[in-house]
Amino acid sequence: MTHPLPPMAREGWPYLALATGLAALSTFLWGWGLVSGILWVALLPLLLFFRDSSRAIPTESGAILSPADGRILNIEKVRDHYANRDALRISVFMSVFSAHTNRSCVDGVVKHVQYFPRLLGKKANPGHDQSERSAMVIESGGQIVTLVQVAGQIARHVLCHAKVGDTLTRGQRYGRVRFGARVDVYLPPHAVPLVASGQRVSATTTILATLPKA
Repeated sequence: MTHPLPPMAREGWPYLALATGLAALSTFLWGWGLVSGILWVALLPLLLFFRDSSRAIPTESGAILSPADGRILNIEKVRDHYANRDALRISVFMSVFSAHTNRSCVDGVVKHVQYFPRLLGKKANPGHDQSERSAMVIESGGQIVTLVQVAGQIARHVLCHAKVGDTLTRGQRYGRVRFGARVDVYLPPHAVPLVASGQRVSATTTILATLPKA
């Protein structure tokens, strides 16, 4: 019985090809040893990171789906500066071993997309998020949901393929953050969270919160 390889994001193939080539070359030149062993083991995080399987999509009315695989960092009332409103923020942390494809958590129309480069030195503003990030504001059934991809210490490249005017559906892939990051989900204050800090979640299949009609 054959087992198909797990689906992989197309952009990951160059990284996998390079890593596999280096591991194979090291083994060919020096045989099995510390260096070749490290290179072969290094393939595992790449395989985990770039996996991109299909997901079952919940159909419950008002459900806000997780945009990423990972763990809930916090749930708190904050100011959503990207959409200029008060909001409930649910943050999902992705480790380097998480699949890093980001997916839309609602059906809706993209109203605003803004990219923020990483700030260093004199450009940095104490008390503000200085990480590289991309914010996307979605109108869903007359309510606003904001998704913010935030690069971590290792990550240095945020990818958001969505553009203003695009119509997204629940579970639709819209981008990724390479090698360790988080996604912040800003919801209307009356949203009801269904997850807790520290809980493991899966992109699309986990319902983060419900959004009653305003």
